[in-house]
Amino acid sequence: SRPNKMIKLKILGCSGGIGGRHLRTTSLLIDKDILIDAGTGVGDLSIAELAVIDHVFITHTHLDHIAFLPLLIDTVADRRSKPLTVYGTEAVLTILRNHIFNWVVWPDFSEIPSADRPFLRFQPVALRETVRLGKRA
Repeated sequence: SRPNKMIKLKILGCSGGIGGRHLRTTSLLIDKDILIDAGTGVGDLSIAELAVIDHVFITHTHLDHIAFLPLLIDTVADRRSKPLTVYGTEAVLTILRNHIFNWVVWPDFSEIPSADRPFLRFQPVALRETVRLGKRA
């Protein structure tokens, strides 16, 4: 727990569609390094802001929640010293691997530049499981 420190939550998008200056699909930035979903709102962040995101939690794989995930990792992969970790249920991660990061739609960044030092790693999370990130939970 963080009794004396509040988290910073920035809503990057919360719409089911796009268009105009204020419609971005679901993505929430916590502090500067955690994303909840990776909708089109992620595209409003600078490259420097994108590069410090270490954790992405995907709630489900509808396109409005994952649209910018492939572009995020592609944009910052060579600017990072450690993999970007994507969290989701086994079902979510299987869909991402099979239908997005599959070498047909997009490169599998969990295998490049090498399998032992990837740009992206997938971390399964069970429903109702608490995930600790340093002192945060």
